[in-house]
This record gives sequence, structure tokens and C-alpha cells, in this order.
Amino acid sequence: MDLDEALKARKSVRAFKPDPVPLSLVNEILELARHSPSGTNIQPWKVHVVTGEVRRRLEAEVLAHRDTKPADAAAEFPRTSKRKEPYTTRMRTLGKEMYGLLGIPKGDQAANWRQWGRNYQFFDAPVGLIFTIDKDLDAMSFLDIGIFMQSIMLAAKSRGLDTCSQGAWNNFWTVTRRVLNVPDDEYIVCGMSLGYADETSPVNTLVAEREPVASFATFHGFE
Repeated sequence: MDLDEALKARKSVRAFKPDPVPLSLVNEILELARHSPSGTNIQPWKVHVVTGEVRRRLEAEVLAHRDTKPADAAAEFPRTSKRKEPYTTRMRTLGKEMYGLLGIPKGDQAANWRQWGRNYQFFDAPVGLIFTIDKDLDAMSFLDIGIFMQSIMLAAKSRGLDTCSQGAWNNFWTVTRRVLNVPDDEYIVCGMSLGYADETSPVNTLVAEREPVASFATFHGFE
């Protein structure tokens, strides 16, 4: 699969097969991703790759902690939940389509809570990635991590694997920090599921709509 095909084919997968992903393949993907650009080449990304018993322990302990409705149910770094149009409509459209495919009716809080919890099971993917960053770095370094993650997602897709980047992992960070021994001077930014998509799952038929170039690009100086 070439780059153009990978960009078009990549999507967020929320149901995975249990098939294991070899360490050699994960290493191959990370070897490619390490070539990602970063501002002044600081390469701020750090990633914990979990599978097997460690992944199962992380899942179990985060889910148990989550049920206590703890204080760390939000990111420890500054975030804003304020969104205006057209962003709110795009978000709600995606949510409506996804929850429709999952058979979760609007207002079913119990079902919503269970589905949110699927994030902390990496949607059954055999490999999970947790991305961290030094706390003394600024917002530009978060952009660098995004570029690094995109490289991982495209390299994975070109090798027949699928992914789902997960902001949910910057919640309940105290457990993740403890289980993975993440230093106190690092933020837990987000996570990612990595594995082979379960093509029989209805939720994986979801393809998020993308805006045309004319809606976001302004061209200057072209003849």
C-alpha cells in the first residue's frame, strides 16, 4: 500500500481481532515513525507499548478505578471543552453515526458508560500504546506528538494493521502512571489501539466524513 492509499484507507477502528501482533512488526512501525519531524528536532515523544499480562492488568485496574468516579477523571494538563460551530456539529454527527451502528439509543447513559469503557480495553486490540511528554515542554511539542502518531498510524495501515487514537487515556492517569511506572514529570497525553480490525463488527463500517479542501484552505499569490 502506497502513501496515498494508506491516507485514504486509514480510519479509527473500534473493534479488533485477538490475533497477536509480533514485536518485530511493532518495532518496524516505530523504526519508521522515529523519522517524524519535530520542532528544532527535539523529538519529544515517549511511548509505552503494552501487550499480554501488562495490558490486561492496565485494563482491569483503570476500569475498576473508573467506577469509583475519581478526581482524576480529566486530563492533568490544560484542556478546554469549549467548542463552537462547525466543530460541534461535526462531533455530534460522528457520535450519532457511531452510536447508531453500536445500537446505543440517545440518552442511554448506562450503555454510553460501557462503551466509553471500551477505550480502556483498547477495543480488544492486542497492543496498546500510551504516549507521554515531559511536563516542561510547551504546546508545540504536543503537535510533534500528533505528527509522530500519524506516522505510526500510516505505517501500521500500510502493513495491514489498524489503529484508533484515544484521547480517553489522558483520564484516570494516576492508575496508568502507577502500572506503567510513568515518571511524575511526564504528562500522559493519549493512547492508541493497534491490531487487526474485526471486519465483521458494524462499528468498523463507520467512515467519518471529511471536509473538502475549499472549506479549510485559503490560497494566496497563485496565478
